[in-house]
Amino acid sequence: MIGIIDYGMGNLYSVSKALERLNHDYFISDQPAELAKATAYILPGVGSFKDAMEQLNQTDLTTFIQNVVAEEKPLLGICLGMQLLFEESEENGLTKGLGFLEGRIVKFPGVTPSGERYKVPHMGWNSLTFQQSSPLLEGIDEGHVYFVHSYYALPNDQSVVLATSDYDVEVPAVVGKGNVFGAQFHPEKSSDLGMSILENYANFVEKRGR
Repeated sequence: MIGIIDYGMGNLYSVSKALERLNHDYFISDQPAELAKATAYILPGVGSFKDAMEQLNQTDLTTFIQNVVAEEKPLLGICLGMQLLFEESEENGLTKGLGFLEGRIVKFPGVTPSGERYKVPHMGWNSLTFQQSSPLLEGIDEGHVYFVHSYYALPNDQSVVLATSDYDVEVPAVVGKGNVFGAQFHPEKSSDLGMSILENYANFVEKRGR
């Protein structure tokens, strides 16, 4: 059973509907006591890193999430939820994240080394390039997924980068370490490829629960 963590800043509807289409059990909650009943989690996110961490801290969800990851329950962060997995972000001042992955979230510069400007946020469909094997990418061909973000991750350890996308800089698009995974794009809005990634996560969860 997947628990979708509601901290007031996630696209709960599209994520929950995607799991329904895949016929996987889930529930949505903002209460740690109820979320503790889940065997795995999805942390969605839309908006500001700083605001998101304030919400998680105020509702005791930061400690809860850190505890369930320490218990080796799987966690998938989506979009802002992926960024929250890192140590810190420069968005609206330096803010400490959940700290599962070493590195910092930084803003797209919006200008190439040659001085040519490009649009920020990175919004729309872009291709994935797989960097290494992962349960999230098993049996999937490279293709296009849907992004909406102005900031991207700079991991300290490149071994956590499972797939990338190019937007003037190399963007870590899928990350993972142990039982923690993240997708910078919206898999629930990324057609068959995105749904396959969600399906792989749900299958990974089910296999671990056996």
